[in-house]
Amino acid sequence: MPFQNFRYLACAAAAATIALPAAALGQTLQEALAFAYTNNPALGAARAQVRVVDENVPQALAGWRPTISLSGSAGYADGNIRQRSITPSPLNGQRTITTAESDREVGALSATVTQPLYRGGRTVAQTRRAENQVLAQRARLLATEQQVLQDAVSAYVNVIRFQEEVRLNLNNVQVLQRQLDATNARFRVGEITRTDVAQAESRLAGARSTRADSEGQLANSRAGFQRTIGLAPNRLVAPQPLTTAVRSNEEAAQVASVNNPNVIAALFDEAAARDFIDVQLGVLLPSASLQGQAFRNDNQTQPGTRSTGQQITATLTVPLFQGGAEYAAVRQARQDATRLRQVVDDQRRASTQQAIQAWETLQSARATVEATRAQIRAAEVALDGVQREAVVGSRTTLDVLNAEQELLNARVSLVRALANVVTASHSLAQAVGRLTARDLRLPVPLYDATAYYRAVRDRWAGLGDYAPPQPVAN
Repeated sequence: MPFQNFRYLACAAAAATIALPAAALGQTLQEALAFAYTNNPALGAARAQVRVVDENVPQALAGWRPTISLSGSAGYADGNIRQRSITPSPLNGQRTITTAESDREVGALSATVTQPLYRGGRTVAQTRRAENQVLAQRARLLATEQQVLQDAVSAYVNVIRFQEEVRLNLNNVQVLQRQLDATNARFRVGEITRTDVAQAESRLAGARSTRADSEGQLANSRAGFQRTIGLAPNRLVAPQPLTTAVRSNEEAAQVASVNNPNVIAALFDEAAARDFIDVQLGVLLPSASLQGQAFRNDNQTQPGTRSTGQQITATLTVPLFQGGAEYAAVRQARQDATRLRQVVDDQRRASTQQAIQAWETLQSARATVEATRAQIRAAEVALDGVQREAVVGSRTTLDVLNAEQELLNARVSLVRALANVVTASHSLAQAVGRLTARDLRLPVPLYDATAYYRAVRDRWAGLGDYAPPQPVAN
């Protein structure tokens, strides 16, 4: 039997029919998820973090590009020039010293272009590493998106669940109040004892306590709804559970081990760590560059002088020994890659466990729903019989109260089981990587995680904000 909404099932169990508001007038789960997708700040921060990591790629590609610099200086020099000379003569030379002022304005201007030719393979390795970091961050964005949507589902379902529990507990208080009134009436005519009245009073006080607790839980769930989704709950329409994307726990585990975003992120993290080994090894290899320079120097040695020129220089640098730190960096990078390889295995195991648990929780919740329905039907029959037997004196007031409590507990259990079915179906989708806005077909434009990357990857200059527009809910 397909699952109906919580209110309908709970009331059907109580043999009552309650009309629901039309879906068009209510707030559906799809609408709430779409609003969370567009407004949740945690998801917005994760998107911004992807754009941050996107910038690693143009930074790495800059290793292929020339650097151009222009430098200049200007100043004033104050000094004297002394020159000594000897005039030759037959008898003895005559010494002459001349002094001249050398006050002058000095200046220099140069332009330099440096083109890297070979950097030990570091540019290639840094680019590969940056690309893998981008892909890992996109996978983390999907993981965040799934978690936000799962939190939104839980918040949505919890509000409906506690609304039903409040309704059931409020109805129970009313029933027990009538039961207490009837018990007092029977006590006054001597049909029962004071003990029966006390039992009814105790059960009513407990029901009021339970109702107050459920009302507090409802208020908390409403606050959680507003925080996760970004608006207050209003006439929620009870959702259907998701159709499962897998047919067994084995299939769920297999799909999760390759499709869970956390596993994908760990794989790209490991690839980036292996690339970083090559980056560190590049420090030990030779590097070559070509430099061109044009310069002009005015009055550098004496007034009225100017020197200009151009030069092209090829430089080859072969590192021999740099203190040993570069070798430690290579060893460190290798150990980090080993660590991240273990993280991949751990994420696979964790995602497999999550998928199996979600599958078993869903099957258990479905079985609980069917069993609780049977329990409610039996409890209704039992309560009717106990009430009839109490009229003729073969049952006590406590028997009636216990039967009513058992029926209430069964109805509350049904509400909770139905909530668990919906939540567990979404948890299973999350475990196998299928709880995304695209998979759920939410009525909202999807965020393009590649738009910013395409805008900045080959950009040589620019300080503008190239972030794509955020999705807007309909």
